[in-house]
Amino acid sequence: MRIVVPYAPGGAVDLTARFLGERLQPQLGQNILVDNRGGAGGNLGADVVAKAEKDGYTTLLGSASILCANKFLFRRSMPFDPMRDLAPVTRVTTGTVLLVVNSDRPWKTFAELIAAAKKDPGKITMGSSGTGTVSHLTLESLKRAAGVDITHVPYRGGGPAFQDLLAGNIDMMFDVIPAAMPNVREGRFRPLAVGSAERVTYVPELRDVPGMRELLPRSNMDIQSWYGINVPTGTPDDRIAILHRAITEVVRSDAFRQRMEPIGFAPIADETPAAYGAYMREQEKVWQGMVEASGATME
Repeated sequence: MRIVVPYAPGGAVDLTARFLGERLQPQLGQNILVDNRGGAGGNLGADVVAKAEKDGYTTLLGSASILCANKFLFRRSMPFDPMRDLAPVTRVTTGTVLLVVNSDRPWKTFAELIAAAKKDPGKITMGSSGTGTVSHLTLESLKRAAGVDITHVPYRGGGPAFQDLLAGNIDMMFDVIPAAMPNVREGRFRPLAVGSAERVTYVPELRDVPGMRELLPRSNMDIQSWYGINVPTGTPDDRIAILHRAITEVVRSDAFRQRMEPIGFAPIADETPAAYGAYMREQEKVWQGMVEASGATME
């Protein structure tokens, strides 16, 4: 059995897959391989799963952006339709994005940053891991909600963007919590907000960082960066049921929670595959709206 991770090795999603696979092996009585297939915004790896044998032995650890946003970003070149070609099993983690600035910058609060952006439109710059990524789409949502002009600077991945933020070449970033936390813990980045409606209480260093319901109460901003397991559509229901039962048992365990929360992910398991499928359909509308409002395209 294999878990396809549509990202390069070494990141938080890869770590999640490896820990999940390690815990699933005794549950399923199978050796489990983590297969990293990065590229094309995650579409390369997801397409491998969409076209795999429908036997339950090939699974995808996919993200909200791949499963719900990419079909609107890659309008003509999307090689598969997630809702049609990938059957849901369950979500495994959820999280949000973190707004950070270089600790040398003068802004101590979100309100100070927004005031500075309003005073000098376009002067403040925000790096992202690329056009159409969750970091970029969150920025565009913030700009509309707060009525500010912040200049977007897209990079080829989060690593180069973080390097420029550390060097002081850009002012701020939104990115997933696991990517930002090492520099937050070392004092290089100052966290000013989380993109979710509520605070992130499961990461001790972020408990005092406000969420969007406090900061922009009329915006309805609630960015959820979740990850779930899907299999090729047509996989027999009994095999999906076996996977769902085993994965949810792992995800609901204390060991999984204790491994995920410190890196910024909260474990979550859907009661049924159908419940996860319904959530995916709801989220597709949310991400479609974000993509279309941003004007982002990968064509």
